[in-house]
Amino acid sequence: MDQSLRSCKKFVHLDLKGAPPRIGYLIELIQLFADLGANGLLIEYEDMFPYEGELKVLQSTTQPPYRREEIVSIQDAASSRGLEIIPLVQTFGHLEFVLKHEVFRDLREVDYCLGTLNPHHDAGVRLVQEMLQQVMKLHPKSTSLHIGADEVYMLGHGDKSKHWLDVPGRSVHQLFLSHVIKVAKGVQESTPNLNLIMWDDMLRSMTPETIKESGLVGLVQPMLWDYNPTLDVENTVMLMERYKSAGISQQWVASSFKGSTTVHTCVTSTQRHLDNHLQWLKVASSLSAGIKLQGIALTGWQRYDHLSVLCELMPVGLPSLGSCLQTLLHGGFTEEAQKKVVEILGTVDVEDIERTSSSFAGAKLAELIVKLTSSMESAELRHFQNNMFLRGWFTPYHRQKKTINPLIAQQIKTQAKNILDAVESQVQEVRGEMRLLYSDSTVQEWVDQHITPVLEPLHNLQRDIETVLNEMGLCTE
Repeated sequence: MDQSLRSCKKFVHLDLKGAPPRIGYLIELIQLFADLGANGLLIEYEDMFPYEGELKVLQSTTQPPYRREEIVSIQDAASSRGLEIIPLVQTFGHLEFVLKHEVFRDLREVDYCLGTLNPHHDAGVRLVQEMLQQVMKLHPKSTSLHIGADEVYMLGHGDKSKHWLDVPGRSVHQLFLSHVIKVAKGVQESTPNLNLIMWDDMLRSMTPETIKESGLVGLVQPMLWDYNPTLDVENTVMLMERYKSAGISQQWVASSFKGSTTVHTCVTSTQRHLDNHLQWLKVASSLSAGIKLQGIALTGWQRYDHLSVLCELMPVGLPSLGSCLQTLLHGGFTEEAQKKVVEILGTVDVEDIERTSSSFAGAKLAELIVKLTSSMESAELRHFQNNMFLRGWFTPYHRQKKTINPLIAQQIKTQAKNILDAVESQVQEVRGEMRLLYSDSTVQEWVDQHITPVLEPLHNLQRDIETVLNEMGLCTE
């Protein structure tokens, strides 16, 4: 049993770059996070922040960003429950929501990589500084800020970077560190006494000497992230000890409660995420005394990046979140931990939600999504293309020749209609419930990404059969 992760701060990550909840539901979620054992929020607004001035272009166009007063109400709700807020603003990689705009296109490291900022442009540094200042101005009580800096793809591939790297003794590692330090020092000047955090992945392959010599130590604290259920404890401990040997004693870690299974997962597996947290408990209990664990962020990704599909929605991930938080609090998924989650949520696993009397905020939507996903994965729907009648009487050859046995056509049409009617009535239920918690554009996006691709072939099939029957002069009902 480990004391350090049990006692350190537990931040729930709110990834608002996809499916941002309606403000009323978001306030309810904050209460729920506190009930489940969180004592902080790591908020990644991305394009849902009400940027002003020349940054107004960064605001989402698919739905209005949160208003300034709503950002204040989020903080009030958190504060009323003793939850600390750490804003997360990307400053190097994953800047797709910024660099996709034509006005900022010249600031890309390479033109075809929308995520990575060119570190040689003063305008790029000024841009991220302005973003940070606007966000922190609306979070006057926050004492920490996360500056991102993970997955800085293609760094060193831009022309200016290549030219910079031509100088003997220079490396991509140094290029990365120099930008992060420039950003960190800029923040220090504009907002002194702010504790800065960054993702650690770009540091992992660096030697302690490289980190030490750069001047990063004391400026920014790394947050080590690993969402794997089979996280390598020994290697992770070694990595943390290596950071310590570079002079970094204050470190954070990040686990995951949803949004890290596959890019298109719809239903969260509690066991997978529980296992990830149990591994982190082992890591924490194996660290030497010199490492001061600052806290853990339980990430709940809503997209893998700005341009990918929506992962599991928050209501579906709540039983996993509750189980993971209580596991950290109890040092394991003990009987008391399970009891507490069931007491608050009604279940520890969203896949069992239909058999429980769960009534947490969003429980109805979670139940409907689990049910719909199950229907979508049914053998009847998934293997319809292998249906005997289809394989035997309406192949691409038949479609091309516009010929079909009308009797068989009716069979195929009836089967397709029965499947579609059953699934589409469930889709309507999901839409109705989802609209209460999310904007119409989020509802439409979720359906288009997760439902339409499965149902479209059946709709196309119905249409093609109608066309062939009409051309054969056979009227259809």
